[in-house]
Amino acid sequence: FRNNVKGKVPDTSSSNVKHDGKSGHWLEKQFMIPANASNSADILGYELKNETSSKTTFGDWSANEFIFDDGNPFEETLEEYQTNYPLTIKCKTEKAQRKQKRRHAFLEIFGSPNPKEGGRYSYSGRPIPKINTWNDFGQILIIQDNLDIVILYSYSQDKRNNKAQIVPIPMQKDEIILQRWYGKTSRSTKKKDKCLKDKLEDKFNQNGWFTCKTDSSGQYNQICFGKPIDFATWINWVEDGTVFFDCGMYQNNNRPYQQWRANNTQSKLNFQSIAYNLKKTVKSTFWLLTITTQSANNR
Repeated sequence: FRNNVKGKVPDTSSSNVKHDGKSGHWLEKQFMIPANASNSADILGYELKNETSSKTTFGDWSANEFIFDDGNPFEETLEEYQTNYPLTIKCKTEKAQRKQKRRHAFLEIFGSPNPKEGGRYSYSGRPIPKINTWNDFGQILIIQDNLDIVILYSYSQDKRNNKAQIVPIPMQKDEIILQRWYGKTSRSTKKKDKCLKDKLEDKFNQNGWFTCKTDSSGQYNQICFGKPIDFATWINWVEDGTVFFDCGMYQNNNRPYQQWRANNTQSKLNFQSIAYNLKKTVKSTFWLLTITTQSANNR
């Protein structure tokens, strides 16, 4: 940290300017962490999280099951749905093309149009549900008894004025499961069936985790360490709203952009305050190591 990061502003000039994680990739390079998409801790059993934005992402962990998957009871309903925004993705097989059509329809039924993108539909912003709270799109995120996380849709909770024109009749029901994340148990050894417990603990429950913070000028000036996080702690954070689901899925792009995040603080004082609150509520502690020019000189 002292040699490669402290006092520096990330140089992302050689990165893809459209890539949201370019600062994080720069930071990984400074710690000599190879670029990869593995689900294990980054360095020496510690997971590195960049904190130059307002949120920290635990993982880009997509749902294990979607309502538009093959074999879902609403498969035919979604395939027959007449979408407003044109589907431009062309798949190699008929089976894949049919699933793409179902996904496209899902986004129009349960998402919202973006006027800035010509009316393209996305599953982001207002349609995304919070824990134990019905939103205006009739959706809620809940934790089931087996610790699976699911998103439900209920027609009776849908407050959209034109919902009868949007939602096909077979879906005008309550408590339809739109998405499911496996909580404690993976359904198979396949990557797509890996549960949240394994995904989380592979990264955060080894030796711990750490994050690097910047000052008001954008220079890195702090390195903060956290103790290991197990699934029991993390699912409690989901339950109390500390960790929330965030999504940026949109039409004609196959990436799900499904992330589990927590809000950051904007200053050292607030970070310490949040760390204290987390220690009280979930019995997990964080400790802050702030390296400044003065303290370095004192050494």
